[in-house]
Amino acid sequence: MGGPVGRSSTHGEGTRSRVRHADRPGGDEGLYENGDGDGGGRTHRESGDGGAGEPAANAAGDGPGRRAGSRGRNSRGRSARSSSRRAPKSGKRRALRWVSSALALLILGAGGAGYLYYEHLNGNIKKGDLTLGDRQMADHKANAAGQTPLNILLIGSDARDSAENQKLGGAKETFGSPPLADVQMLLHLSADRSNLSVVSMPRDTMLKMPKCTAPDGEVFPASTVDVQTNQSLRRGGPGCTVAAWYELTGIRIDHFMMIDFAGVVSMADAIGGVPVCVDANIHSRGANGRGGSGLKLEKGTHSVQGEQALQWLRTRYGFEDGSDLARAKAQHQYMNSMVRQLRKGTKLTDPAKLMNLAEAATTALTVDKGLDTVKKLYDLAEELKKVPTKRITMSTMPNVYGSGVNRGRVYPKAGDAEQLFRMVREDMPLDGKASKRKKVEPKDPSAPVGEIAVAVRNGTATDALGPVSGRAGDVEKLLKESGFAKATVDPDNVAGSTRTSILYPSADLEGDAQAVAKALGVPVSQVKRSTDVSGISLAVGADWREDGAYPVSKGTEKTPESAGAQNGEEEGCMKVDPKYSW
Repeated sequence: MGGPVGRSSTHGEGTRSRVRHADRPGGDEGLYENGDGDGGGRTHRESGDGGAGEPAANAAGDGPGRRAGSRGRNSRGRSARSSSRRAPKSGKRRALRWVSSALALLILGAGGAGYLYYEHLNGNIKKGDLTLGDRQMADHKANAAGQTPLNILLIGSDARDSAENQKLGGAKETFGSPPLADVQMLLHLSADRSNLSVVSMPRDTMLKMPKCTAPDGEVFPASTVDVQTNQSLRRGGPGCTVAAWYELTGIRIDHFMMIDFAGVVSMADAIGGVPVCVDANIHSRGANGRGGSGLKLEKGTHSVQGEQALQWLRTRYGFEDGSDLARAKAQHQYMNSMVRQLRKGTKLTDPAKLMNLAEAATTALTVDKGLDTVKKLYDLAEELKKVPTKRITMSTMPNVYGSGVNRGRVYPKAGDAEQLFRMVREDMPLDGKASKRKKVEPKDPSAPVGEIAVAVRNGTATDALGPVSGRAGDVEKLLKESGFAKATVDPDNVAGSTRTSILYPSADLEGDAQAVAKALGVPVSQVKRSTDVSGISLAVGADWREDGAYPVSKGTEKTPESAGAQNGEEEGCMKVDPKYSW
């Protein structure tokens, strides 16, 4: 997992065919659920007839139980590619959500332990580029005290790249396929370190993939159709997952951390178990009594560790409606419980256990080059530990189910998803305790408004709609009415922009750019520094397609109910589907 993630050919085809296949709606979903007994083709929600949920990959000839891209892997000698240019070839593909929970707990709870000082662990850590996309991420906006937030993307790869990982079960015929990012959680640490937010993205979220260039030079063009988000990892590595998140959310990502299976089990053992609760007896079995995670617990609270912890975190059949959302909820409960256990400080007192945990975690970990030593990981953990458990909030990206070929997969829910993303971008706590935050005061412009040049472009186009005619001219007129005599229209750039944004190239123009935002009523948080522009550039986004003042959202500090927010101190019990009780 340390090097660039390899790409396998589809039916022995070359790079161009592989890219085209990755763009196909549904991608290579065929074995995601089969790995834990859920049955090929069922994705976000169990299909009612067992057949309509079959992915497009199967329709194209990859039968149930085979991951698209795995067949024909060696048919034209593709396996001869240098191992230094790809991930280990034994990576197993499965949609297991639990890996992110363990990763987050590693940095949330165990970071202060002394074992992180052992410098020999540095050699265990695998590194990669932060982003493989073409878009440069905008800088953070500091608060009034000069502090900036920190965003870390936690990635759970379903790779089976070791004997330990392969022992954890699954279909052996898929061990040679490239890994997928089947767990994605964004961890947002507030600028003042008072609160922490975690946003999970369902692995079967459909979105447009950005262009990514792998470390070995292979180029993956931007997708022309919706692609399942977990395929981002196979488009060059975790840096492409980062690029996909930024493309969708506009949230700057500072670091990524990716983990595999075996380390999670080892960490669960090292801390002596994590308390979980079910409201009824449960036995997780797959469709027709086959497969499932195998979790079997009696009603009540139990301390799970090792493979039983793994079973809890990968259980889909048995919790609530059998969907990815239910599984994410169980993972959030496990994550919260593990944080509480670690912060009690009663489990990690044995030096041998600490060393075992450290070895397992660093061996399993792949990070960006900004976190490539245990000292840097320790410093990060120290920052995260400043947040009290009661100010940790877990959430899931609001979503809606697709239809047709994408039935069973999900899309960001209009309005609610953007509201959640905007709260993270603007450093608003998801627990609603934002009333005492000190507001960022805009800088005074360095030039009179009449001398500030602004290029206005029409970015109102969306995936479904073309640009609104004349919108750049309308906003240019508003600026001139406010005294910005040098405002002009940029007619050559009509690339779509989800949000209205104002970019400036250098610090001396920041105050001028903020003056533009103030005149139009655009939030200062949407003013960003960028090397992509040579002067102040205003993109009229898809959020401002209609005439009138900029539509600032109401209730800006309220987390959408559809995000299913859970507090870090919330214990609760998972609801068991009666069909899987005993």
